[in-house]
Amino acid sequence: MDQETMKKAIESLIPIITEYGLKVIGAIAILVAGRILAGIVARAAEKAMTKGNIDPALRGFLTNFVRIGVITFAVIAALAAFGIQTTSFIAVLGAAGFAIGMALQGSLGNFASGVLLLVFRPFRINDAVVIAGQKGKVTEIGIFTTTLNTFDNRRIIIPNGLITGDVIENINTNPTRRVDMTAGIGYASDYDKAKVILEKILAEHPKVLKDPEPKVALMELADSSVNFNVRPWCNAADYWDVWSDVQTSIKREFDKAGIEIPFPQRDVHLHNEATN
Repeated sequence: MDQETMKKAIESLIPIITEYGLKVIGAIAILVAGRILAGIVARAAEKAMTKGNIDPALRGFLTNFVRIGVITFAVIAALAAFGIQTTSFIAVLGAAGFAIGMALQGSLGNFASGVLLLVFRPFRINDAVVIAGQKGKVTEIGIFTTTLNTFDNRRIIIPNGLITGDVIENINTNPTRRVDMTAGIGYASDYDKAKVILEKILAEHPKVLKDPEPKVALMELADSSVNFNVRPWCNAADYWDVWSDVQTSIKREFDKAGIEIPFPQRDVHLHNEATN
């Protein structure tokens, strides 16, 4: 190749190199700026969510989501700057997103429910709850599932969609609880004496609160017993201690006082029929 031919080739390449070189530089600049912007926006979002006391699990997920969203936008902008038509690309992404959404409909429902649980916080880690028909202590609140340890130490993993679609009972959110018990005595036993004993048991127990005042009242005249409602109040953490102690004291004090604690019984009468 002679010098004249090489010169012509170089002259013909200069416009192409200039045009596409500028596009490449512009695309690279957009990608670099997008990456920097993604970091800035992600940090700002994380700072705002931290001030808003958003759960760390949700905060981390949303921060990454924001970062990936900004970078994706930067990639599309870089492709457009390079001269690639992005309309069809965006349409393909939208169709793919729709298909994935349909395929993962249940998972996305659990995800949305997880976001609601982490934002509105009907319960927190270590709360005792009844959710989706299961009772236990919350050990983990995830984006898709919530994990409980039952009181007999079984681990249960519940999809978040089942939780938000059902009644949520948080056992120990409130600082105090009322302990509802029933104490039955025989019909031949002294009603007034039994009531005084029950009131004394509640008044002397150190974990029974004075306010609200504990109540002892006649509940019903049952088939085999006269039943009292026994309703002391206590701190939520003392619930089972009060339950056990009061039941034990009722049995012990009734036995000392000779008050019968009846059990269900039935009288059977046999009649002899005259035979021919």
